[in-house]
This record gives sequence, structure tokens and C-alpha cells, in this order.
Amino acid sequence: MSRPGHPYIGWSGSGFGPRILGLNPWIHDFAAFNLWARPVGLLACLGMLRSAGASVALMDCLDPTWEGERWPRPGKYGTGHYPKMELELPEALGFAERRYSRYGLPVERVREALEALDPAPDAVLVTTVMTYWYPGALELLDLAAELWPSAVRVLGGAYATLCGDHAAAHADAGLIVSGSLEEPGNWGRLWSALGRAAPEAPEDAGLGLALDLYHEPGYAPVLGSRGCPFSCEYCASRVLHPGFRQGGPESVFGSIRAEYDRGVRDFAFYDDALLVGPERWLWPVLDRIGAEGMELRLHTPNAMHVRRLTPEVCARLREAGLTTVRLGLETTDFDHRRDVKLTRAEWEAGARNLTDAGFDLDDVGVYILFGLPGQDLAGVERAVAHVRSYGFRPHLAHYTPIPGSPLFAEAAEASPYPIAAEPLFQNNSLWPCVPGGFNWDEAKRWKALLHGE
Repeated sequence: MSRPGHPYIGWSGSGFGPRILGLNPWIHDFAAFNLWARPVGLLACLGMLRSAGASVALMDCLDPTWEGERWPRPGKYGTGHYPKMELELPEALGFAERRYSRYGLPVERVREALEALDPAPDAVLVTTVMTYWYPGALELLDLAAELWPSAVRVLGGAYATLCGDHAAAHADAGLIVSGSLEEPGNWGRLWSALGRAAPEAPEDAGLGLALDLYHEPGYAPVLGSRGCPFSCEYCASRVLHPGFRQGGPESVFGSIRAEYDRGVRDFAFYDDALLVGPERWLWPVLDRIGAEGMELRLHTPNAMHVRRLTPEVCARLREAGLTTVRLGLETTDFDHRRDVKLTRAEWEAGARNLTDAGFDLDDVGVYILFGLPGQDLAGVERAVAHVRSYGFRPHLAHYTPIPGSPLFAEAAEASPYPIAAEPLFQNNSLWPCVPGGFNWDEAKRWKALLHGE
């Protein structure tokens, strides 16, 4: 049940199974920006648990669902800034001459809303998106322990999976889930903790999102696959989601249709490999969108693979409503790339095909890796200039040293910080593998370069 002035938090499900509350924590960081953010892993967990008979509810500390709660003015297509409350720097980051804040809804309002939830949950699931955002998760776990001491407290997500030993030592959780909940071992452990026999996991486990738990969504994620067939050395996707699994077009389109009927017009693809095997689900879904005359905007905040941007692919994406385009270039030093994902000819062809398809150049952003161990930053400058020469917007993708990724051992050697022992030092805002670390003068210089100044 809900009260005026609170977000809508209510139980959804049969009413006969256990009650499981999903909690998406605040962000504790130097900066944060909402780029169609949704906790898709948590939403997938709640979706499969409801399909298996549980009643579920959601409290997203990053969602502007309060009536009368002041929220920064929205940006383009529903993106924007979060409200924030400045915090003291964690002891480990005491050297940083920067402001550190809690981003999201006020703590006292979240507490009031959770106190109003009736009946109480049997279990709470707390997710973690970035390893170094774990302080917000620990804060929420402590609040859950205070409000419902007998409820099973479960911690999952990137921090729980990639920094399991740290989580076990610091998190007040009875169950720490490494990897996906639908994995047989994790699925059975959760139901066992609830004192119940584990039902069979739903067929679309991991892909069906409980998006209806958002009262007034504004925008929605689209998830047609989990995992990635590639093995980029800076990425831990294969640790988080071993293998590559794609969903069916009917379920993906059904999710889009349901949100569209609720008034949503901005949809963001969350797939790591959107253009791999598009005939499996992407093309059928886009064809249905066109056939039913749905006028919407599609966004790809996760970079698309440039080598797959043929003239036919670009034309289909443009016709379907793709608006915000993000590409993964990484570097223009094609002769000395650390991988062979993209050649110069493939980059030039993909960029030309996008332009020929009629995309607004202001909506085409290109990610360039910055801050890799031992990286020549002069090459980054050349890449920025190269991207601007096409009329595209260059974006620095600040390197995050991720435990479990192939590059992490090299990053740990290069960084002056103990990144393997303390996840806070994995924060890309620190420039953890750049000699000298973050520097305000250098940050201003890079900002000017990105804007062509």
C-alpha cells in the first residue's frame, strides 16, 4: 500500500507465495548522471520470482516517483541529473579534493516509504551496479535489517559477483549471490533460505523484466539478450553472465508494447551485443513496431559494434526510430589495437553508412577509451580530433578496472591504489591507472578538447 507523497510500493503477484522486495540503492560517488538507468538485473530477478509464484515489490532509490519531490530538470529524452546530498569522503578516499555525494531520493523519504509497506517482506534483494558503489548497498542493507530483522537479506549484482570476499566481510546479508539468480545453484539457495522447495525457473528467466513495478516510468529498458559473445580485455561480461543467450521476439515486443500503452516513448537497449544475430529477435521486433505504427524513440547507451553497421542495418535502425546512437571506437590507432574487433576500413564504412542513413550527427556519440594501463594519451587526443572530423560527438569512456576482466592484473600493477583490495579505488573518476591520477586542470583541458575548443 502507499501513502500520498510516497512512491507507489505495492505487492504484485498471486499473494500465495513469499513476499520479496527488490531494492535499488543510492549511488555514492563524485558524479552521477541518469542515462536511462534501470536496474535490469534486479528487474529480471523480480520478474522470474513473480512468475515462479512469489509476490514482489520494488523500491528504486534512483527513480523520481515521489509526488512533490523536487527533481532536477529532465534532460534530453528523459535523461538528466539526480538530486544529491553531499557526504563526507570515505576514509580511503580522503586524499581526493572533490565533493562526494549520495545521489537519489532523500534517505528519510525512502525510510518512510519502506516503513509504510504492509505486509512486511519475507526477503529483500539488494542489487549493485558498479563495484565501487557498494556503500549505498550496504547502507540500504542496514536499513532493511533495522526495519525487518527477520527477513532474508540477499545481496547480488556486480559487487557481490566480482568482489565476493569484500562483500562477505562488509555486507549485512544472509545470502550473497554471485552471478545470475537463474543459475541452478543460486536459484535453489534463495528458495532454501525462504524455507521452501525451489520451483522450476521460468522459461524467460533473466530476460523478462518486471517493468510494471514502476508507477510512472517515463522511459523503459529493452533487453533482448544476456551476456556477450566477445571477450574484450577490459570487460567482465563473461564473469557476470557466462555465455550468450537471446530471447524471443514475442516476449521482447510484448514488453515494449505494454510500456508504450502506459505512455512510454523512450526505450533504451541494454544489450551488450545488440547487432549480433539480429534476425533472432531484433529485426522481428522492429518490424512489429513499424507495422503497428508505434511512434517512439530508441536509444543505444551501450555502444553498438561499428563493423556491423551495413547500409541495410543503418536504414532499418533509422526507420524504426533509433534516435540516440552510441558507437564503440575505443581508439584510432588501428595498427596497434589490443584486439582486432575493428579495422580502419570497417570504422570508415560504418561511419559513412550512419551518415548516409540520415541520422542527426548531434545524436551520434563515439566512445573513446581513456586511462588504460600504460596508454599513450596523445593517441586519445588524436582519436577525439578524428571523431570530430566526422561531425560526431566524442565521449571519453574512462577506464574502470574490473575484477575478473583479463586486463585487471595489469591494471593492479599500474595503479598506485590497492584496487584489488578496496573496490572504492576501482572508481573511474579517480583515473586509477593514469600516472598522477585525476587532475582538475587536465580534466578541464579534456573537456575543452571534446567540445572542439
